Amino acid sequence: MDRAWRHAVVLEVAEREARLGWFERAQPRAPAEPRTGRLFLDELSWARPVIAGTGGQPPRLGPAPRRMSDVLNPGDVVMVELEEARPAQGRTPARPERLGLRQAPEVEGAVVALDPNTGRVLAMAGGWSFERSWFNRATQAMRQPGSSFKPFVFLPALEAGIPPNQRYLDAEIEVPTGAGVWRPGNADGRVMGYMSMRRALELSRNLATVRVAQEVGIDRVAEVANRFGVIENMPHFLAMSLGAGETTVLRQAAAYASFVNGGRRVEPSFIDSVQDARGRVLWRTQARECVGCEAGPEAGPPQLSDNRRAIVDPIAAYQITSILQGAVQRGTGGRAATGLNRPIAGKTGTTNDFQDAWFVGYTPDIVIAVWVGYDEPRTLRRAGEPGNDVGGGRLAAPIFRDVLAAALGDSPPVPFRAPPGVALVRLQHDTGQTILEAFRPGTENAARDPTEVSGIGAGAAERVDSGLGGLY
Repeated sequence: MDRAWRHAVVLEVAEREARLGWFERAQPRAPAEPRTGRLFLDELSWARPVIAGTGGQPPRLGPAPRRMSDVLNPGDVVMVELEEARPAQGRTPARPERLGLRQAPEVEGAVVALDPNTGRVLAMAGGWSFERSWFNRATQAMRQPGSSFKPFVFLPALEAGIPPNQRYLDAEIEVPTGAGVWRPGNADGRVMGYMSMRRALELSRNLATVRVAQEVGIDRVAEVANRFGVIENMPHFLAMSLGAGETTVLRQAAAYASFVNGGRRVEPSFIDSVQDARGRVLWRTQARECVGCEAGPEAGPPQLSDNRRAIVDPIAAYQITSILQGAVQRGTGGRAATGLNRPIAGKTGTTNDFQDAWFVGYTPDIVIAVWVGYDEPRTLRRAGEPGNDVGGGRLAAPIFRDVLAAALGDSPPVPFRAPPGVALVRLQHDTGQTILEAFRPGTENAARDPTEVSGIGAGAAERVDSGLGGLY
């Protein structure tokens, strides 16, 4: 069925329904013919007025419409979509074809899907409508990644041999800066005490993340961000560990792809090859040496050499993947896997004052990065609504799920492959569940007694900077 949006004019308005008309061509070369359809009030509960906020408060939604005239009047021109008829099912009566009211959104978004093994960009959406804006938010918009940056904070800890079950304190912390004292906070405003490094990333705990960054050093975090191409020349401020820098959707997708392919640097590509008029290949995006490709079938299968730069060892890459699987199974990214029944790893991201919502996730076959926000940064939250309802787990993760479902369809689930040498040990998770934890060989019993690593707070300056203390 054609699901394209159409411009229609309101012809009649009754108490609980309206009749609309539009012109449509049955065939491309046929003359346009008039058509009519009906729109019903019971499907317009979302069509609520937006009431401007006062005193610095965000806008809020007005009441749901009680009659059709609250939304439409004769002569209005609106966008509609044809919704197909439904046959009767059990006690559910049949429903004839009807119209659905549609509205161009104010909020924008971007999606990138790429092959983690080749870097080939499989799909990209840079905004809601190219006709409305040529600005590509997937490649051109520099936005704060929020908590979707946290894997690059935990990675240097794993590279240094710190095991995933090492415990860190999730509690208030004060960090002296040149502008005063920085006091970050968790998204929910609560603290949870000591927790494993795995659990801190699964639940996206800001305060534990800051302590991990303190222990490994913000210089090493900046080096990892540059190595993966997420943020080049990242300022060496501790707030960057919570995603206060800026990057693009395409960079995030390419960086996460290195977690899948065993630690190889991924360079996104949009063109596979260039040929001349005779079909000879002039340029190919994959600069991989192929031994035996020129031989005939009698020579056997050719050998492809992988000359991509290794930017992280396979064991640390797999440890991050294992933890990010937990973030989907037991953490903030649960909506990314609803109904898919396949291994998925990923991380949510929400920036200060709910201005950006992210989800970057992957399977062994594909990496998908999703961003939602306004072009001119402002909060996605509306007054009177819970703030957590507009975070990455609520807004971006379901989009990831829909894109992944369309991309993989009914293909069989593929598990993440553990690299040679990794030690898989069954132990008890913070939740009481039993899981297989991935350790670097020799670190299975390396977790030390938790201690306060920062020691920061004594003699803090009187001036307090809370501008970066919100949700990331």
